[in-house]
Amino acid sequence: MSGGDVSVRRWLIASAAAVLLAVAVGGITRLTESGLSITEWRPVSGILPPRSAAEWDQAYRDYLAIPEARTVHRGITLDQFRLLYWWEWVHRLLARGVGLILALPYFVLLARRKIRPEHRRRLLLLPLLAAAQGGLGWYMVQSGLDQRVDVSPYRLTAHLALALAIYAVAVWTALDLGPAGRVAGRTPTGLRAALRAGVGLTALTILSGGFVAGLDAGKIFNTFPLMAGRVVPPGYRMSGVWWRNALENPVAAQFHHRVLALFTAAALLGLAAAVLRPGRPVPLRRAARFVAIAIVVQLALGITTLLAAVPVTLGVLHQVAGVGVLTAALLAAHAGRGRDPGQ
Repeated sequence: MSGGDVSVRRWLIASAAAVLLAVAVGGITRLTESGLSITEWRPVSGILPPRSAAEWDQAYRDYLAIPEARTVHRGITLDQFRLLYWWEWVHRLLARGVGLILALPYFVLLARRKIRPEHRRRLLLLPLLAAAQGGLGWYMVQSGLDQRVDVSPYRLTAHLALALAIYAVAVWTALDLGPAGRVAGRTPTGLRAALRAGVGLTALTILSGGFVAGLDAGKIFNTFPLMAGRVVPPGYRMSGVWWRNALENPVAAQFHHRVLALFTAAALLGLAAAVLRPGRPVPLRRAARFVAIAIVVQLALGITTLLAAVPVTLGVLHQVAGVGVLTAALLAAHAGRGRDPGQ
């Protein structure tokens, strides 16, 4: 591994870690209903929080003017508001920091010719997506400042999807530059395709969880495996277009997330079993064990979080563990990317 590869890989690992931290703090702001506490977007001057009693009073009065303050947090005091404000402020400050981590090193490393030519376009996505994520974050917040009492679940899930995309680009390229990235694999074509499909299925399951979070659907039917004593719960079907029912009905959102989660777990465990047969490359077998462990941990966390009606700590751990499963799936897909020996 060249010195340039080492520098780029360290930057990518730091970028992935920063994105994961931002996802965790974002989960806290969502679960504590803090995301709408700052009602304006000031990319530069907004770095500083209120510094005087007058500034805090103004921020408080601005918040009291939005629907959430008059419903979800009706009767909120200034001291209670401060706690919400600080979580959102930390989230926004962290997001700015993540943007700098994704953007500045890219241009420095590019200018120093440290980035491989085949990676330059791919890694350009990191600063571009970071900028898009900032705009999307404010677009999401805007959806809850006028008519709604919370943010749009569509925009919330899009915000999560963009974070996952950034994370995946960073992790995959870091793997390209690692020791395993130079090992030629011997993976059958079908298994290779299945491993990549596992990454997509995992991402889809996480995004279905975004709709659960956006609709507060995790706080209904807190039983497992049945919902209100039934496989398909009451209230699953509401009138209107079918896709809107799937994405806007909290009951349907929780049901679909459960089904997807169980299907994804079964599929990934099946893939892990197939990979652990004798003769597979060592990096692939190691990744398969990671997949199995991550799935078991996530299933346990998911069920426990549901039964406990989504307390903040468990909810955030469940979200972070979901990214852990995605990481494991990416490792397995990357380790199995080699061509069939007969090709």
